[in-house]
Amino acid sequence: MKKIILLIIGVIICISCNQKKQHTNELLDSMQIARDSLTNELENIYTQGLTNGFGVAIVNEKGTLYSNGFGWADKANHIAYTENTIQHIASISKTLIGLALMKAHELGKLNLDDPIEKYLLFDVSNPNHPNEKITLQQLATHTSTIVDTKHYMENAWIITPDQDLSKVYENYPYQRLNPSTSEIPMENFLKEILTVEGKYYDKENGFLKHKPGEKFEYSNIGATLTALIIEKSTGISFNEFTKKYILQPLKMDSSGWSLEEVDISKHSRLYYDLNIPLPFYTAITYPDGMLIASSNNMAKYLTELIKGYTGNGTLLNKKNYEQLFTQYLSEENFDKRNKQNPYNDEYNTGIFMGFSAKGYIGHTGGDAGVVSFMFFDKETKTGRYLIRNTNSDDEKGPDQFYDIWKKLGEYTTKLNQ
Repeated sequence: MKKIILLIIGVIICISCNQKKQHTNELLDSMQIARDSLTNELENIYTQGLTNGFGVAIVNEKGTLYSNGFGWADKANHIAYTENTIQHIASISKTLIGLALMKAHELGKLNLDDPIEKYLLFDVSNPNHPNEKITLQQLATHTSTIVDTKHYMENAWIITPDQDLSKVYENYPYQRLNPSTSEIPMENFLKEILTVEGKYYDKENGFLKHKPGEKFEYSNIGATLTALIIEKSTGISFNEFTKKYILQPLKMDSSGWSLEEVDISKHSRLYYDLNIPLPFYTAITYPDGMLIASSNNMAKYLTELIKGYTGNGTLLNKKNYEQLFTQYLSEENFDKRNKQNPYNDEYNTGIFMGFSAKGYIGHTGGDAGVVSFMFFDKETKTGRYLIRNTNSDDEKGPDQFYDIWKKLGEYTTKLNQ
């Protein structure tokens, strides 16, 4: 009798295992069908001819669900844009400043309520309120009152040396691309903009009339100043600090902050329009927008952010991730804000982490030849990433970008099973 019972149990176990295996195979097959379908739909959007190339990724807390590239990384030389193509990600880079700031806090190197003067060798204060201390938290939540003036837009970006500039567009109208001979150290540039003695100091326009902490004002210079303070407090360059505590732990092996740190053969050209490339460029204020990464690598990063939000992150402890994702501002901190756009990352802010009114967390980015989105849904714990290598200045360009973004959202549900 015992043998019969054992035989029956064995048969039941085998049937159960086969059923689970069959279900798993069916699930994998359906996901592959969904991936193939998404690829076809994105290729159809690409054929509209409004961008040279773009990269995408869909993730959940467990990892990458989809990662791909479309079009050309280098149109003239017929080099395809793939999931491993790299380009700088613009202001999404600021989220790494936030992570690095909280890591420095976790290591006991600084506190968010510290006045920034504790770490700087030069004075930064709002001339309208000279006795009010600016804190690290105010820098990280864009309430420091520091304003990006024309001097930032005209002097921060540098064309990298040893390029043939005869067939590229140099006079980008929104960000002046300067010759490599004009490059100076990041700390020196900040001193020139933020201190009374600096040649780019603008007493009238460089600071809000409000007291520090009162009003939200998105500030690239404030973000870069935060990166400098991370350097001063840790004794490690921002570049090396983020490599050690973010890029290397996440195995973001193709990522870096300069062309010298990455495989240039995998770098996309950036384009002024469909036919005119831009020169390769960097920025003196590189922490605010110059991380170079692939869609594949950014998928790893976005997965980690979702893990951090749910209490399972690996880069910070749970307490510091909670601070990173705390919404620090309220209605009174804004003169106006868009409550309808689901991807307005300036509705509220964590530590350089944007919150939209519709429950999405992440950041947007835009530079010469770059448009980028990275958000995750705090309810479904899924995220999307999209970057393109061509300006979207014409009226149809943004529509195509959102068509791609919405298509990624449509298939996120199908892939998150």
